[in-house]
Amino acid sequence: MNSIYEEKMSKTISVFQENLSEIRAGRANPAILNKITVDYYGVPTPIGQVAGISVPEARMILIQPWDMNLLKEIEKEILKSDIGINPNNDGKVIRLVFPELNEERRKEIVKDIRKLAEETKVAIRSIRRDAIDKAKEMQKNAEITEDDLKVEEDNIQKLTDKNIAKIDEILAAKEKEIMSI
Repeated sequence: MNSIYEEKMSKTISVFQENLSEIRAGRANPAILNKITVDYYGVPTPIGQVAGISVPEARMILIQPWDMNLLKEIEKEILKSDIGINPNNDGKVIRLVFPELNEERRKEIVKDIRKLAEETKVAIRSIRRDAIDKAKEMQKNAEITEDDLKVEEDNIQKLTDKNIAKIDEILAAKEKEIMSI
């Protein structure tokens, strides 16, 4: 039974890490383009599948479409997205230049990622609650004994504590990265 909930918690942490990777922290990170799609022959397609994306400098992303007809479309979609960077189109490539972060903006970003971490912890605790409810239901239906229920609750709590600690660890690393840029 635990493996189901362990997998759910693991997926929750993966989503948290993915969300963190998309946070703009002054350094160019191509992951911020992951959710942006362009219309490629009537199909919404991620930018990474229609263009080469590189990071030639610490604070610049270079997007080079394989089909030059997509240049304007990519530029338009980046402007529509909420990444907060204006694309620079020179007719061949699009450059996204990331400004230096000031202290105030860094603190805002840290506040945002702490909120994201707290939401992830709430999701983990919700999974714990579901697991414990399922174990209690099994005990009520005489599928497991009361002693088994106690063992199961302890295991679920240990799993929860382990995952909460992992979230704190990931959060601390991201905060350090943002504040040291």
